Amino acid sequence: MKVISLNIGESKIVNWKNENITTAIFKKPITKSCKVFVNGIDGDQQADLKHHGGETKAIYSYDISYYEQWKKILHRDDWSHGMFGENLTTEGLPDNKVRIGNVYKVGSAIIKAMEPRFPCSKLNLRFNSSTMVKIFAQQKQNGIYFKVIEEGFIQANDTIELIETSPYAITINDIVGCYYSKGKDKMMLKNILDIPYLPKGVRKNLTAFL
Repeated sequence: MKVISLNIGESKIVNWKNENITTAIFKKPITKSCKVFVNGIDGDQQADLKHHGGETKAIYSYDISYYEQWKKILHRDDWSHGMFGENLTTEGLPDNKVRIGNVYKVGSAIIKAMEPRFPCSKLNLRFNSSTMVKIFAQQKQNGIYFKVIEEGFIQANDTIELIETSPYAITINDIVGCYYSKGKDKMMLKNILDIPYLPKGVRKNLTAFL
């Protein structure tokens, strides 16, 4: 497993459907090493701190294997790493292989998998498509939000090493499936809610399906 690309972006105003919207979803690859702090990566910004960033969403990763599948769905020629707003474009870290609570060493930083990413309308803006969020939900390839356990430095081509496996056999994909099915699998729902460090927002949304 490794980091294919490290991507950051500043908040800016973009006109979308005759409305000026502040967003930081436009991430660009960088080659230098960046310091990773508890609340995010140095030089990276979040426009909506209510729904993005913070302790359990400090770093967002998206696997390169998903890009290959998207290229078959969306016919465009401007593909670049960071296009889904991810900080880390990864190799070998798909949602169905990552348990909630898995701890990884990336560069000199240590990070913990916390929750899936559920996109807002900013993804429509990024892809200039009113249906992108809907298509994204159908694919169920959401990507992963991480908490920073130990600050350090990360850069492209860093190895991603699993140093602690979560005792809870719940993957990022399991939570995505439970969310979109509205908790149809009650045993799965219960097992997810039993995770003590499940982020408050995820717990609130899933508890509504009990």
